[in-house]
Amino acid sequence: MIEAPEPSSSAERFHADWARLLSGDHGTAVHPGLVGRLVSRTAGLLHRAQLEHPFQPQLAAEAGAHLVEAHFTDPVVLARAVELLQQQPAPDGRGPALSGAFAAGWAAALRERTLREQEAIRTAADVARKEAERALRASEARFRALFESAAIGIGIGDTDGNILAVNKALQELFGAGPEDMTGRRVGDLVHPEDAPGVWEAYEDLISGKREYFQFDKPYYRQDGEVVWTHLTVSLIRDDDGVPQYQVAMLEDVTDRYRLQETLRHQATHDPLTGLPNRAAFFERLEKLFEDPDPGARFGLCYVDLDGFKVVNDSLGHDTGDQLLAAVAARLKAALSPLGHLVARLGGDEFVVLLENSRGEQEAVAAAKTVLKALAGPVLIGDHKLAVGASVGVLERRVSTTTPGAAVRAADLTLYRAKEAGRGRWTLFDPKENARAVSRYAVSVRMPAALDRGEFFIDYQPLYALADGRLAAVEALVRWRHPQLGVLGPDEFVTTAEETGLIMPLGRWVLEQACGQAAEWIKRFGDAAPQLNVNLAVRQARSAALVTDLGRILDTTGLDPARLQLEITESTVVGPEDEALRTLHGLVGLGVSLAVDDFGTGWSNLAYLRDLPVSGLKIAGSFVGDLHDPAKDESTGWRIVSGLVSMAHALGLTVTAEGVETRKDAERLRRIGCDWAQGWHFGRPVRPAEIARRIVEEPKGRPVPPA
Repeated sequence: MIEAPEPSSSAERFHADWARLLSGDHGTAVHPGLVGRLVSRTAGLLHRAQLEHPFQPQLAAEAGAHLVEAHFTDPVVLARAVELLQQQPAPDGRGPALSGAFAAGWAAALRERTLREQEAIRTAADVARKEAERALRASEARFRALFESAAIGIGIGDTDGNILAVNKALQELFGAGPEDMTGRRVGDLVHPEDAPGVWEAYEDLISGKREYFQFDKPYYRQDGEVVWTHLTVSLIRDDDGVPQYQVAMLEDVTDRYRLQETLRHQATHDPLTGLPNRAAFFERLEKLFEDPDPGARFGLCYVDLDGFKVVNDSLGHDTGDQLLAAVAARLKAALSPLGHLVARLGGDEFVVLLENSRGEQEAVAAAKTVLKALAGPVLIGDHKLAVGASVGVLERRVSTTTPGAAVRAADLTLYRAKEAGRGRWTLFDPKENARAVSRYAVSVRMPAALDRGEFFIDYQPLYALADGRLAAVEALVRWRHPQLGVLGPDEFVTTAEETGLIMPLGRWVLEQACGQAAEWIKRFGDAAPQLNVNLAVRQARSAALVTDLGRILDTTGLDPARLQLEITESTVVGPEDEALRTLHGLVGLGVSLAVDDFGTGWSNLAYLRDLPVSGLKIAGSFVGDLHDPAKDESTGWRIVSGLVSMAHALGLTVTAEGVETRKDAERLRRIGCDWAQGWHFGRPVRPAEIARRIVEEPKGRPVPPA
């Protein structure tokens, strides 16, 4: 017995436990020195497999093979080893994978060793047959001794399929006597779970088309129990090469088969709920797409619990786990009788798969069944927990999509259900899905788009209405997306805000636009226009913005007085908002501020008086509504005139957005509006076009006097 030192680490504890396991009574006499070397080698391999990234299953498999080479072939040793490995801490929850790889390596090595023995037996049987022709008595005795003493079951039959002889090991394997086996037909041993092709291979063998075949095949014992075997059937020919006999060798692999089935169940089922897991769900889903019938349909109900995080945070994860198990039981009880697969994808997400769906109505009915099953409270300990769910419903023809696309679409549909108020189901909408996928494609590529140089800036001119000069330009960022084409700010800025990417993108826009404005001033002097740049809400609320802008102004050499930053009405929500400190810091640098899209969401006009702004831009919707036949034009002009008067009373300049006609521009000039922008004055253009317009001043696009 090897005396293991007191363990001082997880690796040493495992080494000690492993040494005790291999030094125990396993039915094989092995020198202690050899055991010590075997322990060191296999424990080292298993420890590496336990920790290395990426996971290398071949290390664990190699350890299993070493045990078989050292004659550690007792299934009890394997079972104890698997149990010990599953108890070891491992990253990424790879305990089952580690034990599975070890068992697979052990099984493969044992099979290879068995095959060598089988081949030796087959060769010996063939030699014995030939020797019988030269020395019948001697060879018959040797063959009979080998036949009867073999540890694996052996049966001999003729090419007509009649069983002629069986050895003792085969009789014990089937739990039968020789009279129960001899004289039976090989074809009588069919089992419903026979592997595809086993009997085709048998027909090829007895007809002489092949020399042997191997399969894992189940048989019924005499008592009705099922025994799993590794079957090898070989053909024996006479001296002229004519098929004479068939020799079947059967190794009992029932314990190994059951272990593999247990490991497979662990790998494909969620340990908490017992439901099929993500891997099993996708395996089942992908089978639907392998060879579908024309017109075949399927459905998915993507289920997410509402408010589950609150349960975890308030009552603890143990209560949360019990709730998940209860939810799983309800879903399975309600949907499995309908023939639907219920799986847990992870966290509080479940999915229902409808195979051979009869249409959207069936999928919707399944979603309603989900909500009904979860309608009542769940009793966990002393708590009655109300549990609700949101369900995204997808029902399609198999030929119109792919497994991955279908799950993504169902998931996106689920989020539409949550956005609509939770506790409901929502049916897949192709148009909504296309928009969501586009947003997803934008967010995935955006982080690297700056580095790839995919963004650029166009500039929209702003003209002074009094004299028609080019007064300013507004910098508008564009994205030249390789798949979606050129995208405007409205197509990606919201996503950038949500993901936090607006900060590096906004910094880049300021750097590029300020550099361009400084270049125009250097070339054209005072004729160069003022630069206007939009600030996103997250930018305006960042304390680092003042420092960043100060650095950019120093680097580019742009006069701060030639820069105006535009903020939205939602940037500041009250007089105590922290964004006010940032805005005052920006004005302290010498730049000016203007409120963009004024009138679309302002909650308190009193805030306008307290903001450090010098201008406001009337939202383009005000001017656009002036031409809406459903709205009174005179009332609209009175509102615009009132906004201009109010802004001037506060000492602010006023810019009208969305001006598309000469008539509107003239009327805005008459009511005192200072600047205007819109398609009448020019769409956003490249910097070279702005330079051309500067050169053409003072011609510009003047508004004729009244």
